[in-house]
Amino acid sequence: MSTLSITARTDAGGTVHIQPAGEIDTDNAYDLREVVSGLLATGRPRLIKVDMAAVTFIDSVGIGALVGCYHTAAASGVRLIVSNPTVYVHRLLYVSGLLGLFGSPARPPEQRDREPVL
Repeated sequence: MSTLSITARTDAGGTVHIQPAGEIDTDNAYDLREVVSGLLATGRPRLIKVDMAAVTFIDSVGIGALVGCYHTAAASGVRLIVSNPTVYVHRLLYVSGLLGLFGSPARPPEQRDREPVL
């Protein structure tokens, strides 16, 4: 069984920061969807930012949950972005063609810090 913890906080500007940590997979992907749905049921944040820095694994069900969260937020007029993807998460979003949807950078994390953009 995989382990996932999710924290959420709202900053002074109205952006909700969601920070999943661990593995997002078949066992727990619904937890992420429930967090986003719950936020949208109680208010309308300016932006939802999902910080993926502590995600060690994500499978196709987890990716599907992220896409579902994106569409749920969009239906409420709220933008959802993915930030700080690990190299692994970045690669999966790249291969699946979802980097642009989530507003993630085109270059993987290890290249963003070293190479200048031409």
